[in-house]
Amino acid sequence: MEVMLNRIKGHPHYYKALHWGKLISITGSAQIIIQVVGFASGLLIIHLLSVNEYALYTLSNTMLGTMTLLADGGIGTGVFSQGGQHWQDKEKLGVILATGLSMRRKFAIGSLIFAVPLLMYLLLRNGANWLITILIVASLIPAFFAALSDSLLEIFPKLHQDILPLQKNQVSVGIWRLILTGLTIFIFPYSFIAILASGIPRIYGNIKLRKIAETFVDNKQTTDPVVEKEIMSIVKRVLPGAIYYCLSGQITIWLISIAGNTASVAQIGALGRVSVLLGVLASLFSTLLVPRFARQKSDFKVLLNQFLLNVFLLIIVCIILVTCVFLFSNQFLWILGGNYRGLNTALVLNVTGSCLGLITGFLFSLSSSRGWLINPYLYIASNLLSIVIGIFLFDISSLMGVLYFNIFISVVQAVIYSSYTFVKIYKLRSV
Repeated sequence: MEVMLNRIKGHPHYYKALHWGKLISITGSAQIIIQVVGFASGLLIIHLLSVNEYALYTLSNTMLGTMTLLADGGIGTGVFSQGGQHWQDKEKLGVILATGLSMRRKFAIGSLIFAVPLLMYLLLRNGANWLITILIVASLIPAFFAALSDSLLEIFPKLHQDILPLQKNQVSVGIWRLILTGLTIFIFPYSFIAILASGIPRIYGNIKLRKIAETFVDNKQTTDPVVEKEIMSIVKRVLPGAIYYCLSGQITIWLISIAGNTASVAQIGALGRVSVLLGVLASLFSTLLVPRFARQKSDFKVLLNQFLLNVFLLIIVCIILVTCVFLFSNQFLWILGGNYRGLNTALVLNVTGSCLGLITGFLFSLSSSRGWLINPYLYIASNLLSIVIGIFLFDISSLMGVLYFNIFISVVQAVIYSSYTFVKIYKLRSV
């Protein structure tokens, strides 16, 4: 037995496998805790808010995602790309971070100017009065301002694969969210209270995240016009697509809130709670695989093998997940509560669309981490065409029609990004 153990330890891939095992176990176990806590918070909100209040909550969270994407506009992609090139230079990383944060603050103003009026219109249209609308908009501010720096600060520990502090921070934020939600929503079952209970812990987590980033970044550095120009060159290519993605990425919510009714908005929001479990996969792949892909040398065979393996693994895991949801759909709907029973097929379709969205996001992260950015106008034109076709093919005023529409759009996006990334890798063959 001892001889066999020595042979295993003497294998050239032993320590590599051990290293990956530790990373996956740390990240996976932490993400399971994070998602379970987040799922518990979501269930509290689903069960304690009325259907109308939950519809307002769904619209608000959707708009928060849109506001965050607009405030980024590709800045995160630029910082990630620049950071991957200088990931061992603490001073340079400090300059990159300072420049990225400065750009984010400027973009945030434009994001608020666009998103706030649109959110107010949707809230008023779906039954909110002016007081509730103003309270909801105000409750989004803590989470929005924390999001401006969260995703940038996380880049540097990820590049150095220092995962444990990130996971601890996310776990603590999730636990505080659950505690605040439990303490407040029982007494005040309103959407703006639920939003505020989610946003305040993110401020706390943001403060801790800055301390984690300081290990790898010299925070005394200031902005650099040269770095800003390099990041802006990526932003110019990403921003048109980001603006389009803000509209198309949440198009199911927009369509059902305008063409459908408040109950349908609440239903699609509640079904989306099950898809929150995909956050474990998203975090594992974005934390462990994307940074390594970004750091690889421009070698055709290495990048092609890593790309195909990563995508294949994600597809297999998504197929297993959709199968489990199909087999246990009654149990999942029972957890969501009596207001959402009988939506078995809709649940499976929603999770399928979410898995396709996860695959598309992962493909984008892989390509953008290398600075490979598809022509935004070509991407927008092809997707607009698919949206127009989808609107004619499916009944977007019904829940089922919108879910089929979402799957159709996600398939088109996945094909576009996978084809583009493969072509970029293939071009390295001649280098």
